[in-house]
Amino acid sequence: MKPEKWLFVCIHNSARSQMAEAFMNQLSGGQIVAESAGIEPGKLNPIVVKVMAEIGIDISGNGTKSVFELLNRGKQYDVVVTVCDEASAERCPAFPGLKVKRLHWGFPDPSAIKEGSESERLQKIGIIRDDIRRTIVDYLAQEAQ
Repeated sequence: MKPEKWLFVCIHNSARSQMAEAFMNQLSGGQIVAESAGIEPGKLNPIVVKVMAEIGIDISGNGTKSVFELLNRGKQYDVVVTVCDEASAERCPAFPGLKVKRLHWGFPDPSAIKEGSESERLQKIGIIRDDIRRTIVDYLAQEAQ
């Protein structure tokens, strides 16, 4: 059976969607192939790179990608997951016309954490990282039943 193709989307593809892509590819046992993209691709968040390295996942070589770039290349997905934080009035993207399963897993934006020392920011972003991982683990466990 071919693996499902998933796309994780946030605004800049600099943090949450990158972490979700890495976790899904690591944890799905090859059943899911994940990619990530942003509406307005930014720059990979260096603190996110550090919090992922803390748990042995290297995303330092990842580039940020545009959703439109992927779609213009003819990429197709079975599932699109938005990971933006609507509670903070972030605008989550809509995908009119795409016939895919849509999920929304909202997480706070690590880029919005600017207060405190680097170690304090690492700790706060580590909590977001762990929430993303837990959400994916829970989803995969539920689907396996």
